[in-house]
Amino acid sequence: MGVTERKVVSESGITLADVAWDETDPDHLIDRAAERLPGVWEYLPGVITTNLQTLVNWGRKNSLWYLLFGIACCAIEMMAAGASRVDLDRLGSVFRASPRQADLMIVAGTVTEKMAPVIRNLYDQMSEPKYVIAMGACASNGGPYYQGYNVVDGVDKIVPVDVYVAGCPPRPEALIYAIMKLQDKIARANVPA
Repeated sequence: MGVTERKVVSESGITLADVAWDETDPDHLIDRAAERLPGVWEYLPGVITTNLQTLVNWGRKNSLWYLLFGIACCAIEMMAAGASRVDLDRLGSVFRASPRQADLMIVAGTVTEKMAPVIRNLYDQMSEPKYVIAMGACASNGGPYYQGYNVVDGVDKIVPVDVYVAGCPPRPEALIYAIMKLQDKIARANVPA
């Protein structure tokens, strides 16, 4: 907790506080905001102001609709993450069977050379902005089948991957953690400092 002394901000005598204040006090934060935006706080108490990009990012991160795309055993864990025990719905993630309605592709399983063009086609059909999670060792780097002649060494050779989930197969909690990391990434996208 920091306590500051009385400081004059301008020549007109406007001060940050007439007495010492605590930086962690919520009332102090409201007072500070009122000093910066006097008009808004006088006429609309309780209104929070933000920039448009932050608001759009908030909407995007809390409504990730993922494409059902389970290829191998990791798909069982992805289905378990969508079931009642873990429940992806509480994060705003709802499954979609159409790539035109989805903005997140969860690649769960081994990607073969025959399946690679299909993955790329589905990725191209998704609307912008689109995100990809590589779930499991097979989707990340080929997994135990990395020496196979028909196995792609990671889905990142086909589509750009935002988050990798380790494990063979990873637990549903690991997928939840990956989605939360992706939400953090979306919240920081294109926000001015």
